[in-house]
Amino acid sequence: MTPGQRAEVLISEFGISSPSELDVEAIACDAGMDVRYEALDGCEATLVGVKNQAIATIRPSGNRGRERFSVAHELGHWNLHRGKSFRCRVDDLTENLASDTTLEKEADSYAAHLLMPRILFDPAIRSGAKLPTFKHIEEVAQAFEVSMSAAVIRMAEVDSLPVIIACYNARGIRWRAAAPHVPRRWRLHQTLDSDSFAYDVVNGDKVQQCAGKQSADAWFSNEGADEYEVYEHAMPGRAGEVLVMLYLTDTEMFENSFETNRFERRYPR
Repeated sequence: MTPGQRAEVLISEFGISSPSELDVEAIACDAGMDVRYEALDGCEATLVGVKNQAIATIRPSGNRGRERFSVAHELGHWNLHRGKSFRCRVDDLTENLASDTTLEKEADSYAAHLLMPRILFDPAIRSGAKLPTFKHIEEVAQAFEVSMSAAVIRMAEVDSLPVIIACYNARGIRWRAAAPHVPRRWRLHQTLDSDSFAYDVVNGDKVQQCAGKQSADAWFSNEGADEYEVYEHAMPGRAGEVLVMLYLTDTEMFENSFETNRFERRYPR
């Protein structure tokens, strides 16, 4: 089983049926991992284990979503990589997207599936308006007590909607995540196009969320991209960053009949 599948099996074994029942500290305790919140230098969390007992120390951040992700991340290490000690520098999924650290990515995947299991998360995302908005995703993130960035990345992974999620700063793209049914041939620009809403957010011309239809060539370097439209939603992220959600509204971007049929089956209108 993959790390994510192992986490989802655990959710099923506990019989968890709503986000309010996702008590990550209780799940950790059941696995023999004691969770403590203490000040740490140089890292966000540590894990030390002996035989079947472990102590995860989490740096208090004042952000419950980040703290919960840290706990779930360390639980991932405990259940997947037992016998090793860890000092983890991040408390959110996005920091490891550009990393080559396999163990960290596995723990991230475990944490994302544990905190946002498909059986609960997919229906919550689909309950929103036809066109996805960051407002709705933020409401879902609050219900699951996770960060906004973790929620949008998980939305893409779960394949709830035909979206590409990306984070940019003034220098260029930091990370991306795409729904599995979105054709991989669509290549994002490495730097923001001046016609995009996200460009205005990064350069301070817009400080709030903004959304609307956009020519696909503002986002994709593919030849002929200007023949299509996408729905762009951009919002300020961390300092100097913008979080972007591209919704592929044009079924012709799923070029051949096989992809179009997959699109229509996965994303019924």
